Amino acid sequence: MLIPGSNPGIREPFEPEESPSEASDDSASEEEDNDDEDEAQPASNAYATLLQSFSSLSKRQHDGPEEPRKKRRRLSVQAASDVEWHPTMNSDTLEAADGITAEEQEQADVDEDTVGDEEDAVEQELEHVYETHFANPDENELATRLKRIAENQWSSKRLDTGISSLKGSAVLQVPSPEDKALARQRVKSIRDVHLKARLVENAQKVIGNFDELEQVIAPSIFGYQDLLFGARTVKNASRLRDITCLHALNHILMTRDRVLKNNAKLSAATEDDDAEYRDQGFTRPKILFLLETKQACVRVLDSITKLHDFEQHENKKRFLDSFAQPEDKFSDDKPADFRELFEGNDENEFRVGVKLTRKTLKMYSTFYNSDIIFASTLGLRRAIESGDPKKRDYDFLSSIEMVIMEQADATLMQNWEHAEFVFEHLNLQPQDSHGCDFSRVRSWYLDGHAPNIRQTIVLSAYLTPKINTLYNKHMRNVAGRLKYTPDYTSGLIESLSYSVKQTFLRFDSPSHLTDPDARFKYFKTSVLPSITRLPRTPEGGLGVLVFIPSYLDFVRVRNSLVDSDFSYASISEYTDATDVRKARSHFMNGKHSLLLYTGRAHHFHRYNIRGVKRVVFYGVPENPTFYEEVVGFIGKTVERGEISKAEASVKVAFSKWERLEMERIVGTKRVGKMIGDKGDVFDFV
Repeated sequence: MLIPGSNPGIREPFEPEESPSEASDDSASEEEDNDDEDEAQPASNAYATLLQSFSSLSKRQHDGPEEPRKKRRRLSVQAASDVEWHPTMNSDTLEAADGITAEEQEQADVDEDTVGDEEDAVEQELEHVYETHFANPDENELATRLKRIAENQWSSKRLDTGISSLKGSAVLQVPSPEDKALARQRVKSIRDVHLKARLVENAQKVIGNFDELEQVIAPSIFGYQDLLFGARTVKNASRLRDITCLHALNHILMTRDRVLKNNAKLSAATEDDDAEYRDQGFTRPKILFLLETKQACVRVLDSITKLHDFEQHENKKRFLDSFAQPEDKFSDDKPADFRELFEGNDENEFRVGVKLTRKTLKMYSTFYNSDIIFASTLGLRRAIESGDPKKRDYDFLSSIEMVIMEQADATLMQNWEHAEFVFEHLNLQPQDSHGCDFSRVRSWYLDGHAPNIRQTIVLSAYLTPKINTLYNKHMRNVAGRLKYTPDYTSGLIESLSYSVKQTFLRFDSPSHLTDPDARFKYFKTSVLPSITRLPRTPEGGLGVLVFIPSYLDFVRVRNSLVDSDFSYASISEYTDATDVRKARSHFMNGKHSLLLYTGRAHHFHRYNIRGVKRVVFYGVPENPTFYEEVVGFIGKTVERGEISKAEASVKVAFSKWERLEMERIVGTKRVGKMIGDKGDVFDFV
């Protein structure tokens, strides 16, 4: 199990496998393993190189060419099958691309010459969305949409989900004034998705037909739109993983095949051919998976290998030894979402590069030689911040074209600042050239528009203000964005199995910035005095559990009780196991009247607290499951006959800034009145 560190928002793993200074997640031994890596590229100043290319272009346009254009020579192909295409290679340096042998390269050249326009037409149809979004976007349309994004002008449409089993709200936004931009492709199965031929058969076996919910989000995923999906569950997690992995694989294959095809054209070009092929980014990595645990990384790699048949898996044993553990360490009495997150290897500081060739899947490739980067937000941040602060390297994130964050709600329970840090360092202009051939870099990269071309997919069990801020700030895709929110019409409170009296107490909070101060004042002046008036019983203590979502609020409340008359215990995410056992025992036996319990302690351990007779929610938990489970502590006490139902009670302090959290618990039809009406006390039984 993860162990907390000194920072309230960071949880440290046992004996980290990699030192934070290893920014590329590779050791000296890994370099020995990389016998098929591309040759080292010369380091030079990227901007000087770029300026020179612009100067040269300008001279040709105004003065005309001073000498005949050099003839492009045909690629010299080695027989070895392990030399691969790299974004920094140009037509003169590339010898063998993507593991293609000399015979295969020659056959590809023959196909290029003989098939002709008919094959090109089919290829264009298959790559239509890829073509219009990444390869050759219309410059006028792109400029129009970028301007509207800068002015925050979005055309919106609420989609008719047509879902009977899971109602929800799906809102599509597009930075275009034209209604046709809001039109959506109908996607019912894999057959309706444009995939590379080598993926179709496996995709049909693994995914097949889309269910009702998947039909709502699939057009946005495969249409390169941003997606914020707030209805991820244990039940649909595996399917969502397969769908996003399929899309990521398809994008990598589209990009690689386009580069190989253009390489062949350049090698066959004559001296009079001035064709320009812009098909690359500054660096090779294109896909970034932000995951919560090493075991989650194993699951994603499993999904990729199900969808694409690789003949070889390099460093697989090393990867499994480091990342995989048996997923059976918890009993069935733990909640399903807890077991899904923490089963197996739950270390949350990691980063690893993965390289794909036509025949091989290679783990532990260096970042600059990787197609996909798997990392936790903490692991990626430490990789960037390691070493000399003046020489921090984040150029490997400069050409990320797809980000998939699988469990944003779990990331919230770590330190959300790590996620913000990662997104702030995506798609920045590189500090070094890394051997990049700028004549092959797409124009929108050079113009600094990559953040608006990048597709961002965020999956979460629920939405919060911080996740919504990420959506508004970093999910600004020119293709549009889709936000899906589950239906909370009735709320959790109507489905609780324990009929305990629940009282919601609203306090005044003028600003969300001063909300912690207003909350603490209300707790000290109203809630604590009501606890002191509770009748003492000779057979036990008061049995009051105070649930505090924020660790900083927990510290504040704990310190305020030091000089009080209350006997209390406390359990936070930083309390060691021995002190936890003592606190639970003394509280259950009545020695302590109060137990302070943090939201993160419940997230990471899901303790079953006994002796709970009354619950006070210092704040509304963001995860509605926590509310149900904590109220269940009282329900179990009543079932055991330790107190009567009349003695049990739940009090919840809330402000108008907790609308999203309240909506999930009391329901959409009630939250408006509870937030805005004059009354400040609301009872439920």
